[in-house]
Amino acid sequence: MKLRNLISCWKACCYVSAGMIYLRDNPLLKEPLKKEHIKLRLLGHWGASPGISFAYIHASRAVKEYNLNCIFVPGPGHGAPGLIAPVYLEGTLSEYYPQFSQDEEGLGNLFRAFSFPGGLGSHCTPEIPGSLQEGGELGYSLSHAYGAVFDNPDLIAVTLVGDGEAETGPLATSWHCNKFINPIKDGAVLPILLLNGYKINNPSLLARIEEDELLSLFRGYGYEPKLVQGEEDEEVHQKMMETVDWCVERILGVWEEARSSEKPFRPRWPMIILKIPKGWTAPKKVDGHYIEGYWRSHQVPIADVREHEAHLKILEEWLKSYQPEELFDEKGRLKEDIRQVFPEGSKRLGSNPHANGGLLRVPLKLPSLSEFAVEVKEPAKVYQENTRWVGRFLREVIRSNPNNFRVFGPDETHSNRLYDVFEFGKTWMAKTLPEDEDEGYLSPFGRTLEMLSEHTVEGLLEGYILTGRHGILNTYEGFAPIVSSMVNQFGKWLDISSDVPWRMPISSLNLLLTSVVWRQDHNGFTHQDPGFINAIVDKWPNVVRVYFPPDANTLLCTVWQCLQSTGRINIIVADKQKHPQYLNLEEALRHVEKGIGIWEFGSNHPEEEPDVVIASCGDIPTKEALHASWMIGNAFPDIKIRFVNVVNLFCLTPNTEHPDGLTDRDFDSYFTKNKPVIFNFHGYPWLIHRLTYRRANHANFHVRGYRENRKIGIDSTYLTPLLKGRGGITTPLQLAILNQIDRFSIAMDVIERVPSLQERGGNFKDKLKNMQIQAIEYAYVHGIDKPELEE
Repeated sequence: MKLRNLISCWKACCYVSAGMIYLRDNPLLKEPLKKEHIKLRLLGHWGASPGISFAYIHASRAVKEYNLNCIFVPGPGHGAPGLIAPVYLEGTLSEYYPQFSQDEEGLGNLFRAFSFPGGLGSHCTPEIPGSLQEGGELGYSLSHAYGAVFDNPDLIAVTLVGDGEAETGPLATSWHCNKFINPIKDGAVLPILLLNGYKINNPSLLARIEEDELLSLFRGYGYEPKLVQGEEDEEVHQKMMETVDWCVERILGVWEEARSSEKPFRPRWPMIILKIPKGWTAPKKVDGHYIEGYWRSHQVPIADVREHEAHLKILEEWLKSYQPEELFDEKGRLKEDIRQVFPEGSKRLGSNPHANGGLLRVPLKLPSLSEFAVEVKEPAKVYQENTRWVGRFLREVIRSNPNNFRVFGPDETHSNRLYDVFEFGKTWMAKTLPEDEDEGYLSPFGRTLEMLSEHTVEGLLEGYILTGRHGILNTYEGFAPIVSSMVNQFGKWLDISSDVPWRMPISSLNLLLTSVVWRQDHNGFTHQDPGFINAIVDKWPNVVRVYFPPDANTLLCTVWQCLQSTGRINIIVADKQKHPQYLNLEEALRHVEKGIGIWEFGSNHPEEEPDVVIASCGDIPTKEALHASWMIGNAFPDIKIRFVNVVNLFCLTPNTEHPDGLTDRDFDSYFTKNKPVIFNFHGYPWLIHRLTYRRANHANFHVRGYRENRKIGIDSTYLTPLLKGRGGITTPLQLAILNQIDRFSIAMDVIERVPSLQERGGNFKDKLKNMQIQAIEYAYVHGIDKPELEE
C-alpha cells in the first residue's frame, strides 16, 4: 500500500473530524467559509481525534495486508470525531445510517448531526458501529480489550490508551492483564499508548518522563514497547507502518509457536508508544496562544469563529490545509485509491461482529438445578452455606460451556465458598512455584480469573460479555462500591444500546455480592457497607435488577435465571456463612419467579386479614424477622401475623416505574392498605421508604436496616452503655442488635405498633429487652452468640 494513500486517508479523517465540530453547511468548502456555515453551538473534542484516526487507519491497513480479525478500542472516547470519521469513510456508518451517505449530502448530514440534539453524541456511544465502550469515564479500555480476547484465539484488540486515561487507577492496574493471556486459546491485545502531551489543562505525566524511564516502565510490565514519535506526516506514518508490521508479525509468531508446540508460555507482548502533538494539524498559534501541541486543542480549538472574522479566516485556512478537493471526488465521496486503505465487509473495524457481541452470543447450556438443590423437608431445620451450592452449580456450567463462560473475582472466590469452580483451574500465565501444587489451582487454561483489582476484573467481565460470552463476578459486598461508577457507565451503555435497533442483546452483567454486611463481624466496621445497591437502584428500570435470595435453593434459582437473561445488570446479594434453609427447589423456583411471597410457616392465621405484616429482604434479616414472628406468635396466639419475604427488590416499586414492580392492588394484597408493616431490610432502611413512598400503606411502614452501628439515633437508649467495640469485632447477633434488625427489636416493634398489644404487651416487651441485654453480655464474655439462639 502506498504511503501517500495512507497519509491522504488520515488527512481525510482529520478533515471530517474538524468538520463535525464546526460545520453545518458547505461541507466540502466549495464556496468561501461564512459564519452562516458554522454551527451555532460548537461541541466536541479535537485534541485526541487526530491520534485516534491515526491509529485506526494504521490498524485498518494491517487488517487488510495480514487478513486479520481486529477490533479497535479507543480509550479516549471523548474524541469521538476521530472514530466516527474513519467509520464513515470506510462505509460502515452509511450502511447503518443511510442519511450519512457517501456523497456531499451525506457528509453534510454527518457534520450537522454530530454533537447535536437527536444526532450523534460527542463520545463513542453505542450508536457508533464498531464502538465497544463510550470512553466518557476513563480507565477501562485495556481491561475491556483483554476481556474481549479471552477465548477468541484469532482476535486482536488494537487498543488506544490516552495519556490522561493512563493516569487512572483502573488503567494502571490493567497493564497486568497480559499475565493472564494464553497464546494457545486467547487472542492478543495490541496497546497503543497515545502520548500527545496534555490532558484538559495539564501536562500528562508519562509524556514528561525520560524515554529510558518510560520504556523501562513498560518493559517492567512485561511488554516489548516500540516508540513512534514525531510531527512530520511522512516520517511518522512510515515509522508507524513499520512498527505495526513488526507488532503484528510478533503476535502471529507467538501464536504459531504456542499452538504448534501446544505449550503455553508468556511472551513479551508488543505495544506501541505513540508520541505526537495534541490536536495535531490544527493551527500552531492563534492570537499568540499555543493551540497545536498544547492543552488548548483539547476541545474546540478556536471557539469564537462566528463572532471573530479573523478567527473564521484562520478556521477556513486550517480546513483547506487538508485539501479536501484532493481527497473527495466531485460527488463528495472519498477517492477510490484512498479508500483502498480500508478492508472490506466485516473485516472493517467498524463492522467486526465482536463489537456487536449479541450477534455472536450463544445461550449457555445449563445443568438441571435438581442436581444441586438442598433437601428441605421442614423450614429452618437445616443449615447450609448458601453460596457453596452455587459454586457447585457454576462448576458444572463451566464444564458444559468450556469456551464461553468464566468466573471473575478479586481474590475472594475461595473465601466466598465458590471453590468448587477451581476444578477447572485459575487463569494464570505468570511464574508458578512448587507449593502452588497444594490447592493453588493455577493453570494457563483456568476458567476462574482473580486479580486484586475490582476495577480490572469488572472490566474483564464487561469486555467478555460485550463480545458475546457469559460470566459472573463475585466480590465482597463491602467493596462493591469501588466499581459503582464503572457499573453505572456500563448500565448507561446497556440502556442506550437497547434503543439501537442493530445492536443485538448481550448477556447480562451478573454480580454476586457476598461476605455481606451482617456477617462482617469478624472483619469489623471497615468491611460493612451495603451501599452499592443504593448507587444502582435509581438507574434504568429496563436494565437493573437487585435480588436478595434468603437461602441456598432460592440463590440457585436466582443465579440460574440471571445467567439466561440479556441486557441487564443483575445484582445478587447473598451471604456465604451457614444459614437456615426454608424452601425446597420447587418452592424456591416459584418464589423467584414471583419475586415476593407469603410464607405460611412464618405466619399464623395466613388465610385471615392480618393484624401486622412482618416482612424481610435479605438472608440475615429474614432469619431475625422469622424468629420475631415466631416469638410474637407464641406469646400472643390471637395476633394475626402475615410474613412476607421479598427476593426481587423492585417488586416494591409500582409497575409504572419498573417492569418487575407490583400493581397497587397486588402490593396491597401482600402489605394491606392500613395495617402496620415491620420491614427488616438488608441495606440502609430509607431505601425501602424511597421505593414504597407512593404506596397506599407507606405511612405504616416501619423499616429496620443497617445504620452504620450508630450510637446517635438508636431507639433503644438502654443499649447505649453496651455498645462497646462498634468499629471492631462483634458477633453476628451483636451486630444485628447494634443496628436493631435483631429478633428482639423486631418483636418489640410489633408490640409498639399493633394497637391491641401496646398495653398488654408491656411485660413481654420487658422480657425481650432482658434477652437482648443477655445476648450482648454473653457475646462480651464468650466471644460468640448463645448457641441456643441459633436453634
